[in-house]
Amino acid sequence: MDTYTLLRQIADSWVLLAMFAFFIGCILWVFRPGVRAQHVQASEMIFKEDRSACANACATCACKTSLDVPNDNA
Repeated sequence: MDTYTLLRQIADSWVLLAMFAFFIGCILWVFRPGVRAQHVQASEMIFKEDRSACANACATCACKTSLDVPNDNA
């Protein structure tokens, strides 16, 4: 048996099995019990705004929302 055939047999069986076990391990790691709060926090992180640097003090503040600005058209 030459080296290529031996390495191909190992890759076809054991390496494939190791990669499949790693994949299943990753799936189980994501869905392990007790991490729901971390997943919710991570999913809501992009919606939180950091307004600690802005006090809405300037007249042309870009941080003001449309509800903060009085409507002159009415």
